[in-house]
Amino acid sequence: MKRILFILIAAAAVFASCNDYETYGDKKEKERNAIAKFISDSSIVVISEDQFNRQGQTTDLARNEYVKFDKNGVYMQIVRQGCGTKLQDGEKTRLICRFSEYNLLEDTITLCNNNNELYYYGKSVVKMPDIMQISRTGSSFTASFLSGIMYSVYKSAAVPSGWLVPLSYVNVGRPQSADEEYSMVRLIVPHSQGHADASGNVIPYFYEITFQRES
Repeated sequence: MKRILFILIAAAAVFASCNDYETYGDKKEKERNAIAKFISDSSIVVISEDQFNRQGQTTDLARNEYVKFDKNGVYMQIVRQGCGTKLQDGEKTRLICRFSEYNLLEDTITLCNNNNELYYYGKSVVKMPDIMQISRTGSSFTASFLSGIMYSVYKSAAVPSGWLVPLSYVNVGRPQSADEEYSMVRLIVPHSQGHADASGNVIPYFYEITFQRES
């Protein structure tokens, strides 16, 4: 009797384990639902790339517009166009990036370097901007982190592909006067365009990022 009971308990444990197992398809469905919920909760108006191009590659902040790029699934809102010029074909430079990262599955901020009240191993995160080395060839960008909070926490120089999407549309200058501002964007980045942790665990993230030239 004890042997039979043990077998039944073991079988139940295996069954529960199987029920808890998530396929990649299950995880992608959770990701789609999390993105849809965030869009709904944030009253975001999604526009097509055609509309985005018709209105001069801008997003209407008053309507809380985000453009969705069909090729990669990234959603983008341009908050500030920024001063200076766009990164030119054949150009290589360094950018200073400040951001906040929000996990859409867990509904929480996971990382940032734009809040002077937060510290990382005793060091204020605002003193840890991410320095990105980037080059442009045609419409393609290649980039890597040299230092910063993303580089330190995720232990990788790889820049999420989603971060590079805005650089075709915003300027990356360095403010020279009080009336000039660096560019700012907001992004919804699916796991396929995120960092290794995002892609490995099928996690979509929301970002608010600023870009400016290092010099």
